[in-house]
Amino acid sequence: MSHFDLGRRRVMQAVGAGLLLPGLAPAVIASVKDRPQLTDGVQSGDLQGDRAMIWSRSDRPAKMVVEWDTRSVFSNPRRFVSPLADSRTDFTARVELTGLPVDQAIFYRVHFEEAQTGIASEPWFGHLRSVPQQRRDIRFVWSGDTVGQGFGINPDIGGMRIYEAMRLRLPDFFIHSGDTIYADGPVPAQLTTEGGRIWRNITTEAKSKVAETLDEYRGNYRYNLLDENVRRFNAEVPQIWQWDDHEVINNWSSSKQLDERYQTRDINTLVGRARQAWLEYSPMRRQSADGGGRIYRKLSYGPLLDVFVLDMRSYRGPNDDNLGAEKPFLGREQLDWLKRGLKASQAQWKVVAADMPIGLGVPDGEVSPGVARWEAIANGDPGPAQGRELEIAELLGFLHEHKVRNHLWLTADVHYCAAHH
Repeated sequence: MSHFDLGRRRVMQAVGAGLLLPGLAPAVIASVKDRPQLTDGVQSGDLQGDRAMIWSRSDRPAKMVVEWDTRSVFSNPRRFVSPLADSRTDFTARVELTGLPVDQAIFYRVHFEEAQTGIASEPWFGHLRSVPQQRRDIRFVWSGDTVGQGFGINPDIGGMRIYEAMRLRLPDFFIHSGDTIYADGPVPAQLTTEGGRIWRNITTEAKSKVAETLDEYRGNYRYNLLDENVRRFNAEVPQIWQWDDHEVINNWSSSKQLDERYQTRDINTLVGRARQAWLEYSPMRRQSADGGGRIYRKLSYGPLLDVFVLDMRSYRGPNDDNLGAEKPFLGREQLDWLKRGLKASQAQWKVVAADMPIGLGVPDGEVSPGVARWEAIANGDPGPAQGRELEIAELLGFLHEHKVRNHLWLTADVHYCAAHH
């Protein structure tokens, strides 16, 4: 068995048990009930060069302390400390690890130190593999649509086992292609499937209704983190997050009409709260653009792979008939950024992580009787490109003109698996 395998086993045993290993005594010894608690585990994300983001959450004001090493015994740990995590961010924190050696197993441990007393939590452990500099095989997984249609954490089947199935593939990273939560999808105590089977759910107050308040949006993320499969996966697999519609409400755009379940009637108010919660809980590297809220970005993963992460929500115009002159979907700034990035990329493969399909018609009711409203890019018209299609036509024409090869688009959103060529 390799050192990496031994380290992996040691780390995951510690994660599962929440153990305080010898040599990891906290700054101030206290009983467990007096210590900060890390019930939501740890996450890593947005690996780039010699850097990686680490995320966790305390239950009280505290600073997150992260130590990393190339050995699971932490014989030479490097230490990083976050700013104070408090109620303004729902006690979430992130730090950026730097100076990571190329293409190595990186073991990290996380604890929180209480702001006033210095009392430290027990540690949680995780690991990742840093970005390669030379050509080597890269394995990653992607998916989306977590806890949708009322199907939540079912203890009868062992919870969200898809995360365990993905973990066992030993991926280098995971692309979450949006719908990281279903803020508009309450989780009942039980529901009946089409085959008549009873599906039982773990329930929480935040998942008892549609999310409207900031804390209700936050509670949707906390719900997912109740699942042991998710926490184990998060501790082992670096992630790349993007958002789609259900982080706010189904098929949202500026023209969204809120249904009777909502007391908040302004879609922009909901979007602002949802974006804040998403940014708090995602292991994404914060960007200064767009007031710190920009989601689209590029991540390079060695000479074989560049990942372009899109935001198909923030810059779109209203969902309508999607005909006529160009209508914004990516928006001019993001479209030009994508064109420049794909043209300049030296990676053999250019993966475009899109939170919606570019060629599939996704209906969103009707604008008026007999006139379809469209949620995605395609408008169902077999003629020349119109509306939102014009942005994609411009992009594809540009890639053809400049002979940009090997660009592969990934998405989720539509709840089925297929390959389109």
